[in-house]
Amino acid sequence: MRSRTWTVPLILILLSACATMDPSPGELEDPSPQSPRFANLQRAAQYPWTDDGHCVVREASNEWPILAERCFHALDRDRVRFRDVTKRCAVAYADAAAPAVVALCVFAAPEIVVGAVIVVGAVVVAAAIQEGIDAYQRNASRERAKPQAQTQPAQEPLANRTPKPKGSPSGDMFPPPPETTPRRPSCEPIPVRHAGGDVPHNECADKFPPNRYPGMDVFVGGERFDALQVGVRVLWEIKTHRFDTYPDFIRRRELEKAVEQLKKELGAARACGYDFVVGVSTQAHKDALREALPELNIVVTGCIR
Repeated sequence: MRSRTWTVPLILILLSACATMDPSPGELEDPSPQSPRFANLQRAAQYPWTDDGHCVVREASNEWPILAERCFHALDRDRVRFRDVTKRCAVAYADAAAPAVVALCVFAAPEIVVGAVIVVGAVVVAAAIQEGIDAYQRNASRERAKPQAQTQPAQEPLANRTPKPKGSPSGDMFPPPPETTPRRPSCEPIPVRHAGGDVPHNECADKFPPNRYPGMDVFVGGERFDALQVGVRVLWEIKTHRFDTYPDFIRRRELEKAVEQLKKELGAARACGYDFVVGVSTQAHKDALREALPELNIVVTGCIR
């Protein structure tokens, strides 16, 4: 297939994306205009790749941070410059001087960051990526051409349905909800949905480290963590409450609870070979935790509730 040349501005905007598996270029499973896989292909098309884009196509149905981590080795880094414009990566990797680690952190950020990635010269869209984009567009056109009205078969009222016994050919009519905790402690990271509905907290956990699994907590060693950082074995606990605004007696109670929790998480992380970082919103909170647990690695995220 003939490649198409796109002229890319020197300063690119990181586009956000997320998705699920890894089909071949002609098997783009989601024909909707907002397909995360398609968004990933479009985003990747702006960058130069040394493998003609095959890694990107293979990983395009994953969240962008996962794709970026798995395909970073195939990026033509001789033609790409990375700028940590938010300074989040510099804070998160304060103890890691390797430029490649910070570069991956910048490249894998799930949110839009203006001026974070600079590409030198024009980019010829990798053939595999272009083929994936073209296949998606063909599939989307076919889906739009299909009749919209679909006759639905009659179904038995929900109240009259009888749950099937486990092991029956048709399975259980009313299966149990998905597990939110692993059955046994494991050092392998097990992603699970963020607990609760604290949107500012969850956004901070996803964007600041940044999180390898956006929208997900992770179980490691029997403990639940707010994020597993992209590209490195670093687990995060995020605190976004305004600790410095609390009365003294509330501060003391919050510290007691936090110290008990953080000791468990620190122990689980170390036992499984992970580093552990606590992100807090204010310097006052950092100072209080550092005094209570001097061995903690604590950074100020500046995340606002």
